[in-house]
Amino acid sequence: MVNTAEAMLAVNIAGIKMKTPVMTASGTFGFGLEYSDFVDLNKVGAIVVKGTTLAPKAGNNGRRIAETPAGMMNCIGLENPGVDEFISKTMPKLAAYQVPVIVNISGNTVEDYGELAARLDQSGIAGLEVNISCPNVKQGGIAFGTCPESASEVVREVKKKTSLPVIVKLSPNVTDVVLMARAVEDAGADAISLINTLLGMAIDIKNWRPVLGNTVGGLSGPAVKPVAVRMVWQVAQAVKVPIIGMGGIMTAEDALEFILAGASAVAVGTANFVNPYVSVEVAEGIRDYLTKRGLTQIGDLVGKVNCG
Repeated sequence: MVNTAEAMLAVNIAGIKMKTPVMTASGTFGFGLEYSDFVDLNKVGAIVVKGTTLAPKAGNNGRRIAETPAGMMNCIGLENPGVDEFISKTMPKLAAYQVPVIVNISGNTVEDYGELAARLDQSGIAGLEVNISCPNVKQGGIAFGTCPESASEVVREVKKKTSLPVIVKLSPNVTDVVLMARAVEDAGADAISLINTLLGMAIDIKNWRPVLGNTVGGLSGPAVKPVAVRMVWQVAQAVKVPIIGMGGIMTAEDALEFILAGASAVAVGTANFVNPYVSVEVAEGIRDYLTKRGLTQIGDLVGKVNCG
């Protein structure tokens, strides 16, 4: 019987073994090393590094972040040094820690995703998170994540090029998230993470111009949590692969909502900007909740919401 505090929180997501079910969400924790002065990275469930592309990207011009009443918007534009620098310079430093590293990959074509998967396959990382919210330049700029056929094509290409677990990150900016989830599962996704940011906009009424340099940006933080919990609940009833829930998690209580809705693990994002230690605190809170309830493992909670 599982009875130790450590085993109580341990999870296995598509072959990725984690000490806790609390990961750091891509784009909010840098490459992990930036936070090493504030938190013991060995205590984090998994580090999902910021979006990584084939070539270095400078990101968007102008203002990139704007606070909202219950969160923030961003239009960073996937600023990153490129996959080769991550493999040669960043990953060797991350390898010193006893924590799974998952790389979020982004591309403009199906071939981009395949090439990224191939280069990262033997880099020592634990898995890939495929960001399908990116524009498909061959299809007029429509996001891969809004078209089931395009999303499936990306997943199949990535699966062909890697032996690593493949997590597909779904966009909430769709009419039917269940349709997208089933499509990527059928294409071979080993797990699904959701949600990515909601598309938002803010306007400066003094100069009648958008606040963000890119006009629109991704909304995250507590404001999106009810939407995220609902989507996790819907998807959990439609697929068999593990789900990683995210969107506005600030506390253990927030995380528990996602787990009860059907998530086997969660990722903390915007909260990292407020409290660098939040991923560890959320895990500790989940453990305390399990103990008080007389439960022995996180699996005792997954999908147990009673909607009857």
